[in-house]
Amino acid sequence: MTDKKNTVTPMDLSRLADLCNEAGMLRHTPRSGYAFLGSGRENVAEHSYRVCVIGHILARMAGADAARVVFLCLFHDLHEARTGDFNYVNHRYNSSRSRQALTDAVNGTGLEEEILHGWDELEAAKSSEAALAHDADQLDLICNLNVELHKGNAFAREWLDSALKRLRTREGQALAEAILRTDPNRWWYGQVEKDWWIHHCDPK
Repeated sequence: MTDKKNTVTPMDLSRLADLCNEAGMLRHTPRSGYAFLGSGRENVAEHSYRVCVIGHILARMAGADAARVVFLCLFHDLHEARTGDFNYVNHRYNSSRSRQALTDAVNGTGLEEEILHGWDELEAAKSSEAALAHDADQLDLICNLNVELHKGNAFAREWLDSALKRLRTREGQALAEAILRTDPNRWWYGQVEKDWWIHHCDPK
C-alpha cells in the first residue's frame, strides 16, 4: 500500500516555467484599495514580499514554525495574478473564485498538494501559523497606512482602526503598536545626527 504522504508528484518543467511567469505577473497587478484611500500605491508582488518578512518576524516572536508561516505568506496572493486584487469594496458586490484560480495556477506543476494545503490552512485560520500569516498580511497594510497618515492623509486613520481590529495574535498587536509609535523614516533618517545630513557632502 502506498503512503500518500511520501508520494512525490512528478514535476513538469514546462508547467513550472508557466508558474514562474505567472508569479511575475504580480509585479503588474496593482493593489486596488489605494484608489479609495486617495493616496499610496503598490503592486501585489511588493505587498507579498514584506508580508513574508513580517511573517518571519512574527513567527520568531511567537516561537512558531517560521518556515511554515513564511510559506503561507509567500503564496497567499498568488491567485491574484488571475483574479486581480479584490479590495473590500469589491467584496461587497462580487465574489472571486480565488481557490479555483490558485488550483489552475499550480495544476500540473507537482506543487499542487503543498500549495493548496497551505491555502486551505490559511483560510481555515485554525493553526497558530495561519493566524500569524494573517496578521502579517494586515501588518503590511498597517505599515503603509501609517506612512500615508504621516504624509497627511487623515482618512488613513479610519482604515488603520479597522485593520488593527482584524489582528488575531498578541504578537501582531504588539508589533502594530510599535509600528504606529515609530516614525516610518526613522530607520534611515533618525539613526544619525541631523548635522550629518548637512555636512557629510561638503567639499573638504
